[in-house]
Order: sequence, then structure tokens, then C-alpha cells
Amino acid sequence: MEEEAKGGVKNSLLAKFKEGTSESQIDQLIQGYANLVNLIDPMKSFHWGHELSIEKQLEGYTHVFETTFESVEGVAEYIAHPAHLDFANLFLPNLEQLSFSSTADQQVITMKNPSEIQVMMMELLPDPKDQS
Repeated sequence: MEEEAKGGVKNSLLAKFKEGTSESQIDQLIQGYANLVNLIDPMKSFHWGHELSIEKQLEGYTHVFETTFESVEGVAEYIAHPAHLDFANLFLPNLEQLSFSSTADQQVITMKNPSEIQVMMMELLPDPKDQS
């Protein structure tokens, strides 16, 4: 646990935005993602950049997002937080492709199939039919 307290939990997300998503929309989504660090206490940092790995570029990824959380429990709080759920409703529909990995205490969880991540997120997001 001491190591987790020092380094926390790091989540990395590789993404490719859908064709037709404008640079302005992408910038707004990135700003929204970055702002989550101000809204969700266990989220300690957010960094992003353009994918530089030749291998990942060949797979189609264009952006990398890294977030750091204070603990595994902090990640759970982030996932269920209304600000994160609202953001995910905006962000995920704009992605064509994504790959997610999470590391904590020398353990790694990786999901490469976008449908895996979307299924996981859809289980957390409210059903739009229930909002009418």
C-alpha cells in the first residue's frame, strides 16, 4: 500500500477520434477532460499529447491521455462521479477507437477492444431513455 500512496493509480487512454470530429470539438473535449481534475478530488493529474509511437499510429491512435488517482478507491469514486459520467456521455461517442490501461501497485489492466470499454462505461452511464 505504501507504493500505491506514493504513485497512486495511473490510467492511460489511447484514442482515435471519429472522422468528421473537428479540431475545435477535439480541443473542447480535451479541455473538458482536463477540467475533471478540478471537479473530482481523487483525480490528481491529467496529461495528454499526440501519439508518437509508430506502432500505435499505424493502429490508428492519434491521442494519449494519462490520469493519476490517489488510490484504487479514488478511481472508483471518479468512475461513479456525476461530472465524469456527464463527460463520458460527450467524449465516448466521438471516439472511433480506444485502448485503455490502468496500473497500480505493479498490476496492469488493459482493454484494447473499444466495445469492452464502452460496455463498461454504458453500465455506469444512465440510460438516455430514463432521462425524458
